[in-house]
Amino acid sequence: MIPVTTFKGKDVALFGLGGSGLATAQALVAGGAYVTAWDDNPESVTRASQAGIMVADLRGIDWSKQTAFVLSPGVPLTHPKPHWTVDLAKAVGVEVIGDVELFARERRAVAPGCPFIAITGTNGKSTTTALIAHILKQSGRDTQLGGNIGTAVLTLDEPKAGRFYVVECSSYQIDLAPTLNPTAGILLNLTPDHLDRHGTMQHYADAKERLVAGSDTAIIGVDDSFCALIADRVERAGVAVKRISKRSPVADGIYADGMQLMQAHGGAAEKIADLDGIQTLKGAHNAQNAAAAIAACLAVGLSTDEIRQGLQSFPGLKHRMQPVGRRAQVVFVNDSKATNAEAAAPALSSYERIYWIAGGLPKEGGIASLAPLFSHIVKAYLIGEAAPAFAATLGESVRYEISGTLDQAVAHAAADADDDTMSSAVMLSPACASFDQFKNFEVRGDAFVHLVADLQDVTMLVDTGNRS
Repeated sequence: MIPVTTFKGKDVALFGLGGSGLATAQALVAGGAYVTAWDDNPESVTRASQAGIMVADLRGIDWSKQTAFVLSPGVPLTHPKPHWTVDLAKAVGVEVIGDVELFARERRAVAPGCPFIAITGTNGKSTTTALIAHILKQSGRDTQLGGNIGTAVLTLDEPKAGRFYVVECSSYQIDLAPTLNPTAGILLNLTPDHLDRHGTMQHYADAKERLVAGSDTAIIGVDDSFCALIADRVERAGVAVKRISKRSPVADGIYADGMQLMQAHGGAAEKIADLDGIQTLKGAHNAQNAAAAIAACLAVGLSTDEIRQGLQSFPGLKHRMQPVGRRAQVVFVNDSKATNAEAAAPALSSYERIYWIAGGLPKEGGIASLAPLFSHIVKAYLIGEAAPAFAATLGESVRYEISGTLDQAVAHAAADADDDTMSSAVMLSPACASFDQFKNFEVRGDAFVHLVADLQDVTMLVDTGNRS
């Protein structure tokens, strides 16, 4: 835990007592703050009270005594309308902040020199975050990984000299972190997302821009117009900017030339890394992720040799284009995190011959947008509620069977791939939610891994853990 000492002896109101909210309340109390916390969920309130947190309905507290109001990032700050607690805080001029802001303040107060890399973007941020943390750990650095990737930032070890922090930040968290100041801040890309919470695309982009605007070094993907303009603005404001691109050369930064990553400075460029043969970094999207990771690691003092070694040994992000097993010329790929067509596209574009397991609880639009990638699919194995609709979309374009369940799909796809004389992939990339047959995409992905492990003569590339 990181005790939040910057609010020692001060009154702080807090709303939202889920996993990260409860951790935040405990971190504030550990640092000496007087916390009053609340949640709309009575079970969360009870759990917090049992953990020793002072709980009270925030409608009845004296807001004029509060130094700050800490809001869970899952609670609306502005759109579609501010949560009632936000209105109460702003009515008396109490600042509204979140856990990432508390971390940023504590770092500045306790160990301002410890390297801090923050990552955001619409797509790819979890892979980039995991890749950076892996490179740092492989180089022997004391590395703390958290934030939106799944570990609450205030549950990490407390800041000290020589400790590196790698923190994934959602737009909601950035909205609640007005003084966020990473050593290296990464903005990968921007496409329309979460507009129900930001109102407009411009407001969403403005939130993302704040992360790089406060960075010592801003690393910005410039393959979309929003980010290209942000890079120009941030640079004009005096921030050191490194541009990255997966498709075009840049004058100062890192760009992809096929599977080679080129480092450019002053118009001259040289190869800094080669992704060819790294199964966990296949595809143009991963070239962008790797370029951002390289730029960030350089910014915090790693050598090119340390970075290359980390790239080569990267195991991949679990459930995201994750090679989990191999049998002869067949690789088995777990892409369970692809819960819609847009998310499935990178995996389908990264392999030439795919035995594709797809389906589940369908999302709006189905898989029609994936039609340009159908040529990569040797055969599809359709499961869950989406199977009939997906079959209709595939039509005469792709061979398919309605397997119904994941175990049938894995068995049939593996048998068909074995008969293929060419290298191929048996891939779970469902383009669907999991909820018709599985609790979540993690459980679905784990089930796929165990089914692959049960096949004969498969060399597993991941630890399957304990079966229960």
